[in-house]
Amino acid sequence: MEIWDAYLADGTSAGGTLVRGEPIPDGLYHLVCEILVRHADGDYLLMQRDRRKQGYPGCWEATAGGSALAGEDALTCARRELREETGIASGTFTEIGRFVSRDTIYRLFLCVTDGDKTAVTLQEGETIAYRWVTEAEFIRFVNSEEMIGVQRVRYALYLQRKGYLRQTGGEGD
Repeated sequence: MEIWDAYLADGTSAGGTLVRGEPIPDGLYHLVCEILVRHADGDYLLMQRDRRKQGYPGCWEATAGGSALAGEDALTCARRELREETGIASGTFTEIGRFVSRDTIYRLFLCVTDGDKTAVTLQEGETIAYRWVTEAEFIRFVNSEEMIGVQRVRYALYLQRKGYLRQTGGEGD
């Protein structure tokens, strides 16, 4: 059983816990950390989701991440999730955004690593493949149908600041 801390919409503790898989009461949120990985040489890491995953099976994503466990702060969660899903255990983490949805507070991080690009590992049940892409390929990815739309929305401010995201006048994601 996975236990999460309960938060208010502003990110402060609600003083209780939530259980994964059980309904989250109105007004409470759980914390999810997502990590965009860039190598020191400028390439970005894309991960392919396991085909058995309920959400977006087999899709490529420009993030690793997941829910914070009870007692974890956002950075601890980000480091753990990145290590579990990719094997990357070192790098500089910078928070690049926050996003609140229905019952989730997303904390978004950029991890810049100089590790061996061939040493990425896959987590059983989570990921089935990875690939490093150049900055130009990454820009094409984030502006294509290949990127999961809700992730594009969560990362939009960062992607716009970097000049990666084309302005389209609105998306239905």
